[in-house]
Amino acid sequence: MTNSNDKFADIRPYNDEEVAASVERLLNDDAFISVIAEHNLPSWLRTIPFLGNYLVKSKLRNKYGKFKTVDEVQQAVSRYLDILVKRTTSKVTFSGLDKLDKNKAYLFISNHRDIALDPAFVNYGLFQNNMKTVRIAIGDNLLQVPYMTELMRLNKSFIVKRSVKSPKEMLRTLTTLSHYIYDSLDSGNSVWIAQKEGRAKDGNDVTDPALIKMLQLHGRKLKMDFADYVKSINVVPVAISYEFEPCEKAKAKEQYHKATFGEYKKAQGEDIASIIEGFATNKGHVHLSFGEPITSDCDTPDQLAETIDNYIHKNYFLHPNNYLAAESAEHEICGDAKRVYHSRFEGVAPELHEFIKQIYAKPVFNQK
Repeated sequence: MTNSNDKFADIRPYNDEEVAASVERLLNDDAFISVIAEHNLPSWLRTIPFLGNYLVKSKLRNKYGKFKTVDEVQQAVSRYLDILVKRTTSKVTFSGLDKLDKNKAYLFISNHRDIALDPAFVNYGLFQNNMKTVRIAIGDNLLQVPYMTELMRLNKSFIVKRSVKSPKEMLRTLTTLSHYIYDSLDSGNSVWIAQKEGRAKDGNDVTDPALIKMLQLHGRKLKMDFADYVKSINVVPVAISYEFEPCEKAKAKEQYHKATFGEYKKAQGEDIASIIEGFATNKGHVHLSFGEPITSDCDTPDQLAETIDNYIHKNYFLHPNNYLAAESAEHEICGDAKRVYHSRFEGVAPELHEFIKQIYAKPVFNQK
């Protein structure tokens, strides 16, 4: 339930009192039920939609219909992530988590390669380490259909309103967002946010100083020096590395269209399709490197952005695909790894090959 004093009501995740109603809305959303049926039922049953949807709805109600708390949702998400890791990765490894205090809240800022998987794997690592999962920043461009709003806000996601146009309204929106992030951290809730809007579709992980300026807005209100404010919010950089880049062909296609025609317009529902593809496809070895809170004096947003970039570039775990794409002779790559790498290009339009190579090669060049 929301009240008039809830200044973050339109952007924050759902609380325990709102979970049951949200689950009920999902179970009664025909579009949501149809999407679940399409990706989980055998093909013969999908040809009988009324029966397939009825079976899916019944199963979901039996499994999740009694959920009443955020923690119950997080436990279910954790079980799903266990299944996803077993089915679609060779392994998921972590470094640096042992240096973080389980009783502190952190602002995790990571590179951004997949819409949903990046924060999911951050949460997976925290969960494995008996730490509280994060509140997740998501752009309102992902909330094109009602069931996505329900799913995201149930899963501790808060909304970044990117669609706001007027400068005055944008400043108000960003100030509220900055305040919400600060309040979350101050109340012991860690937060994840990507280092920039949109995924690094060209493989180049770079922090947008505008993101840092947004974080600073509440610090200004508190009349804190930038360096002191940064220390107070416990900024932890995270480098996420996928052996097999999620949605690599779609990313290459977008880059090709931008290079050839000057722009690329996403089709309706393309982001949702990317989320589903990211979950479904093989990711190989996934590694996450967690840094320590940034305490060195960063007096400007640009300095903090550079500090985050330096950590991510230095600690990005390089796989054989990265070295092969960069044509680096520094590491001996076995024949099997070479065959796997070259197989990434089979059946792919030739004009996309260089863009796929770039996705894998750029982290090598950044590390050098």
